[in-house]
Amino acid sequence: MKKLFIYSIYFLFIFSPVLAQKISNDKKSIIVALDEKKSFYHNTALTIWKHAELGYQEYKSSQLLQDILKNEGFTLEVGVAGLPTAFIASYGSEKPVISMLAEFDALPGVSQEAVPFRKERVDGNQSGHACGHHLFGTGIVSAAVEVKNWMKNNKVKGTLRIHGTPAEEGGSGKVYMVREGLFDDVDISMYWHAGNQNSVRVTSNLAIASVKYRFKGISTHAAGAPERGRSALDGVEVMNYMMNMMREHIPSDSRMHYVITKGGEAPNVVPANAEVYYFFRHPDMRVVKDLLGRSIVAAEGAAMGTGTSMNYEMTGGSFNILPNRILSEVVHANLKIVGGVDYTEEEYIFAKKLMTTFNSEGLTPEMAASVKPFSISEIPGNYSTDAGDVSWIVPLVSMSAATWPPGTPGHSWQAVAAGGNSMGFKGMMVAAKTMAMTAMDLFENPTIIDKAKLELYQRRGSDFKYEPIIGNRTPALDYAGKH
Repeated sequence: MKKLFIYSIYFLFIFSPVLAQKISNDKKSIIVALDEKKSFYHNTALTIWKHAELGYQEYKSSQLLQDILKNEGFTLEVGVAGLPTAFIASYGSEKPVISMLAEFDALPGVSQEAVPFRKERVDGNQSGHACGHHLFGTGIVSAAVEVKNWMKNNKVKGTLRIHGTPAEEGGSGKVYMVREGLFDDVDISMYWHAGNQNSVRVTSNLAIASVKYRFKGISTHAAGAPERGRSALDGVEVMNYMMNMMREHIPSDSRMHYVITKGGEAPNVVPANAEVYYFFRHPDMRVVKDLLGRSIVAAEGAAMGTGTSMNYEMTGGSFNILPNRILSEVVHANLKIVGGVDYTEEEYIFAKKLMTTFNSEGLTPEMAASVKPFSISEIPGNYSTDAGDVSWIVPLVSMSAATWPPGTPGHSWQAVAAGGNSMGFKGMMVAAKTMAMTAMDLFENPTIIDKAKLELYQRRGSDFKYEPIIGNRTPALDYAGKH
């Protein structure tokens, strides 16, 4: 069967004029090698899916990926930037330095079995990989291993570096790594993400700042001696009132959302402690910084007016992504060669059932097999990621692979279910092949790197100086991923 499979791949490449013109023998070899090892990487991703560890708590997941890379001859630095589960794995030397980003954190409150209906896991784990980071990290590692083998066999000069980046979900892990200068000598960085389609888009997203405002008052009996108390909850509510009035006077494409995370214990006790948690988003990180500054002033005013005190803690913050068309075109060309995800009959039935649980009008499971046309959009995506900071330091490129049935929303139980199914692992291998082939192109064609850097410099401007939104704060290792 193994020989038959290899002969089938050979026949496909030799007798397909389109593929024959666009893919080298080295790329063919990498595709075959990844297919031969797919069971191993499927099991790796499934193990991380089962761990479902939250941000900065991904000890088992991170260690599993580290062990694979170490066994493959990569040198490792662990606990970088003061983050226990972060790591850097390197192979080779000299320039260029090509970086691949790997994530592996889960989300809270989305426990789900790998079935096409709502069913929480029986083991009691309340977290789940609703954003597909178990596939993300494993796919990058599998791609890196094959690129390393190609570099070794062909004596390719350069450095391949895997940045193991924890706590993307609210913890801003990459931002701390950027702040520590861990990308300063990198020439190109690349990553992929789980999704419901195979695509490469040249677009940006939303910068974000997340902050908790904590008010402290004086507790007393709310009926017996209210005049002696100062309500911390009053401070929260006054701040929220001012912030809601401010919505009329901020850029219309801004986003401000909040939850009161602590409001007191009982109505007859004046709350001595209260807390409100805010997210600020905008396509331009400079506007986010301005919104953050105005919110701090509002919080200070609320404390002054209610006779309370206030302190705040930045829990995270990241820049908007600077897209790179030069690199995106290279990734798209390789994605077209690899193609999309073909479902088996069993996977097709699973996808059909899952798609009945959300609005999938106009979508079919067959669409997972297609590659979307290359697109450029001036409209930013309504999401945030700590990869944004990386993109302001080094040219960054990404892609999406169909690890979920078409239309599946991210951060949902449906995404967890699909990510634990064989269709999710197939999408992961689409990304792994595309990422590996792109890395090969970059090592072999330094002019691509030069053009990508020029595009970065033009987009960010000559007066850019990196000042992270998080400032000098230390990472919140105790509750990242739980925000």
